[in-house]
Amino acid sequence: MNLANLLTLLRIFFVPLLVAALVQDSWEFALQGFVISNELLALAIFLAAAATDLLDGYVARRWGQITTVGTLLDPIADKLLISSALIALVQVRQVPGWMAILIIGREFAVTGLRGIAATAGYTIQASDLGKTKMVSQVLAVSLVLVSVRWPGWRFAAEIWLWLVVFFSILSAVMYFMKFWRKVDDGIKKRRRRELLIAERRRKRAVAARTEAANS
Repeated sequence: MNLANLLTLLRIFFVPLLVAALVQDSWEFALQGFVISNELLALAIFLAAAATDLLDGYVARRWGQITTVGTLLDPIADKLLISSALIALVQVRQVPGWMAILIIGREFAVTGLRGIAATAGYTIQASDLGKTKMVSQVLAVSLVLVSVRWPGWRFAAEIWLWLVVFFSILSAVMYFMKFWRKVDDGIKKRRRRELLIAERRRKRAVAARTEAANS
């Protein structure tokens, strides 16, 4: 178990702590004159978890710790973090349920699509738009948590939630277009190979008949 994978597992470990902090009844405590509420604690946990997403990728590339386990766990950890945060925020009535369903549904749809593509021998790399979507998700959830404590941030939080919905739909469309293009290209290549094989067989059969006739 290398450091990059440990950071990914740490992000998964943060998920139940985040949910517990969010769904608890409002409470707060003072720390050196600063009042910390459960929403601020949830924000700190969420940002710490999001930071591990940046660190594990950097560590894996910098120290050559890219592994199959890490490649599989990293997107799962990301989706668990965002999905759990959105579900908990729906529970406390800070995010509309339809938005959470759309965003989470998109995550599972794209994950399933990439899995199908992988079994077919295709690799769909994460697009720049998909990475932008992840950044917008982190910002949106963070702003929603901040707006619970300071309502003046609510408008900015709603704007970012709509941006998350937009990027989610757009990136999903792009992933599906990449998938169908790869499938279409694969079918065309396979069809050309089949035609070439059939043509070779036909030529061999004609040659064999001609040789038999001459003999």
